[in-house]
Amino acid sequence: MFSITVRDHVMIAHSFRGEVFGPAQRLHGATYVVDASFRRADLDADGIVVDIGLATQELGAVLADLNYRNLDDEPAFAGVNTSTEFLAKVIADRLADKVHAGALGAGARDLAGITVALHESHVAWATYERSL
Repeated sequence: MFSITVRDHVMIAHSFRGEVFGPAQRLHGATYVVDASFRRADLDADGIVVDIGLATQELGAVLADLNYRNLDDEPAFAGVNTSTEFLAKVIADRLADKVHAGALGAGARDLAGITVALHESHVAWATYERSL
């Protein structure tokens, strides 16, 4: 399986419900380094997995919808703990929508899957992997 990964970052604010979250139950900020990996079994006719420029652009577009937002105020996340794991899935699903809409080019139609990793710090991160 071949893959390429592009990286960006996003800054959000949110709070959590539940004793397990301790002080994170209060409103706090997070800056995530976001890695989006695209994979496929064979390279396309141009010898690539997907256009890195388009992948970078579309990851940026997905993150722009979250950047500098208090996720507690976003209707799409009402009643949800926007954990790192949850947000990795949201970003992966939104990237998958971009692939299906053709935003990553015609060659992206043969992608097998996407993995998104959200790095909370240099020692902790969460990933979500999905098929296309």
